[in-house]
Amino acid sequence: MGLLETPLLDGRVLLVNGGSQGVGAGIVRAAVREGATVTFTGRRPEVGAELAADTGAHFVRADLADPAQARGSVEETVSRHGRIDCLVNAAGLTSRGSLLDTTPELFDAHIAVNLRAPFFAMQAAVADMKGREAPGTIVNIGSDCAHGGPPFLAPYSTAKAGLAGLTKNAAHAHRWDRIRINGLNIGWTETEGEDAVQRAFHGAGDDWREEAARKLPMGKLGQVDEIADFVVFLLSDRSGVVTGSVIDWSQTVIGASD
Repeated sequence: MGLLETPLLDGRVLLVNGGSQGVGAGIVRAAVREGATVTFTGRRPEVGAELAADTGAHFVRADLADPAQARGSVEETVSRHGRIDCLVNAAGLTSRGSLLDTTPELFDAHIAVNLRAPFFAMQAAVADMKGREAPGTIVNIGSDCAHGGPPFLAPYSTAKAGLAGLTKNAAHAHRWDRIRINGLNIGWTETEGEDAVQRAFHGAGDDWREEAARKLPMGKLGQVDEIADFVVFLLSDRSGVVTGSVIDWSQTVIGASD
């Protein structure tokens, strides 16, 4: 950033739900760097406290599977800063389950974190924005699994498909309120959470990243810092009038075939 350039989120109040690790943490770091006042949520206080100390952002412990806590994360942000200008829903549950072996409990867990939590956080954020007659921006972190996904991610794919639909519905409903709502369907991304999943569910060894990279067109997994920069752009005025877009941030071209 040049000396004469204004930071992209200068003066904005931002909440990142699911911001204590992975993509969410990357967004917290990028948003602070670009001038935002940031609150973020997570379930692990020790991890949240470390990121808060590193960035100056404010950590709120929350279990977003509880709708009251999802709404409460917005209420905490408004109480602390007087308003909310931007919201990112980055929390995600990626535990495995197919159509045949998914239990009702696992299905409900995916819906609770991956779909219901964003719904009620958005509800609270939009209510504040409308109440102040102020513009705002929201970005929902989805997955390219919203287009179908592998068999072992059936409940996850279902919930993320719902999130894509919610993003478009809410964007349409509130476009005249000048509230822009977009989504980012990310592909396979290198995070500490993905490392744990690969080891726990797929028997991956220490070289799984290198093996994965060799199979991908760009020769690497998706990178958190690149995603975070893109999200900050979508939150900022630099993305213009764009709303209701669910962007595939992936090396897979949906609908194409060899």
